[in-house]
Amino acid sequence: MHIPDGFLSNSINLATLGLSGITLAWSLKKAKQEITDREIPLIGVTAAFIFAAQMINFPVAGGTSGHFLGAALAAILLGPWVSFIIMSLVLVLQCLGFADGGLTALGSNVLNMGLIGGVGVYYLFRLFQKLLPKTTRGFLTASALASWCSVFLASLACAVELALSGTSPAKIVIPAMAGFHALIGIGEALITTSILSAVLAARADLIRSWRGPQPLKNVA
Repeated sequence: MHIPDGFLSNSINLATLGLSGITLAWSLKKAKQEITDREIPLIGVTAAFIFAAQMINFPVAGGTSGHFLGAALAAILLGPWVSFIIMSLVLVLQCLGFADGGLTALGSNVLNMGLIGGVGVYYLFRLFQKLLPKTTRGFLTASALASWCSVFLASLACAVELALSGTSPAKIVIPAMAGFHALIGIGEALITTSILSAVLAARADLIRSWRGPQPLKNVA
């Protein structure tokens, strides 16, 4: 899903860079207020895991690729704003260190995978939580649905950007990206729920979206 250089128009790149930059500034402000000392190691581990997992790419039509995203996992674990910071850092390191995603398209990649795939989908996750039982199974189901949406919606945003830039016709790139990433999203959901299930069993207090004045019931 990393968009290379030369695939997007300058106007798309500039618009997404500006929006991503504003979101990053807001995220840093919010994270400074919210992060606790015990969450700092978890932030590092989460960022390292997502960085490594994203390096495994699945080819997708139109010169793009699909992979484990991790934005929903980070948002559910640590909140949407920390998730955006993590995704921004991961994408910058991949771009500069491994040429995975173009420098000119960095704002678009951060917007797709960090803002839409992480921040936006976090609020879908909260909606799913409200609709599902307040149990472990309900929490994991909401996480699975959000993870799938994260990949699918980020891929749709990528496809729309490619179409608006004239790189590929919308009737080709949108179905191709949506179809492949609908399948990749299933894997994303399985990985995300497996990790969250393990953390719930070992240290449920580390999951920000699990904690609260009325913790969820740890039942099936």
